[in-house]
Amino acid sequence: MSDLPKEIKIVEEGPREGFQFEAGPIATARKIELIDALSTTGLKQIQIVSFVDPRRVPGMADAEDVVRGITPAEGVAYTGLWLNDKGFERALATQRLKVSGTITVGASDAFLKRNQNRTIKEQIASQHAITARYTQLGIPVTRGGMMAAFGCNFEGDIPVQRVVELVGEILAIAQANDVSLEYVSLADTMAWATPLAIKRVVGAVRDKYPDLELSLHLHDTRGLGLANAYAGLEMGVRRFDAAVAGLGGCPFAGHAGAAGNICTEDFVLMCEEMGVATGVDLDALIQCALLAEDIVGHPLPGAVMKGGALARLRAAKQAS
Repeated sequence: MSDLPKEIKIVEEGPREGFQFEAGPIATARKIELIDALSTTGLKQIQIVSFVDPRRVPGMADAEDVVRGITPAEGVAYTGLWLNDKGFERALATQRLKVSGTITVGASDAFLKRNQNRTIKEQIASQHAITARYTQLGIPVTRGGMMAAFGCNFEGDIPVQRVVELVGEILAIAQANDVSLEYVSLADTMAWATPLAIKRVVGAVRDKYPDLELSLHLHDTRGLGLANAYAGLEMGVRRFDAAVAGLGGCPFAGHAGAAGNICTEDFVLMCEEMGVATGVDLDALIQCALLAEDIVGHPLPGAVMKGGALARLRAAKQAS
């Protein structure tokens, strides 16, 4: 498949990714300021917090205060991340988030053991119970997710066939619980993906499950984030996670240089220049990126916020 999609969906994860990763404390009011600004850009889904142990992730200690303080915009879904029952209960208790379940697996035993003290088999078994609980509570289960789908700092390369088999496990869990998933997300948690790897893995999953919609969560630690996203577009992927200004990183990746997701405004520029609609106001998004940089108090990796949008430059050229 080489035809690019006509339009895509972007899940903005900058607030959650960034504010859980930054070393210094960031005022709750400033987190809310960025979220409210992002709400005006045309983004339809923003992941704003994670409900995790504040001893491990102190940047999320004020998660409930952030959720309470935002001004929700019509048509925007605000979501949170959780890794266990306690986190799930905290998300539900806010009564302000779009709460839906995810069937989550990991492609690396070493990564799962390090971060959740489980093996792949134990993680799969846990997801049967979690999915059953979601359905009993009337919580929709709309998504499957796979961590470390392209490689792992602790285990190395992940066999493509393992990814395909784990997608099958996700779908089997959904079927056993009478759940219909909208899509399955493949996460390059530790930035091992290359454009060729994206095409191999996505192609293999598509060969086995041709009707399954996929999403990509791509970290940019090795500078291949946008190249990997482009490879995904070429394979027909229509859902992507991104982070404004390139905020964030993975606090569990095992090294200090772990970068955040692909930069939202850089990705939007690339897509719009290729005729792929994002529904996002790039100029407004650039202002959010500059705001994010001001909030964290140090340079962020986004490029378009520094170089400017090409459409604006073209207009200025024509006016002159």
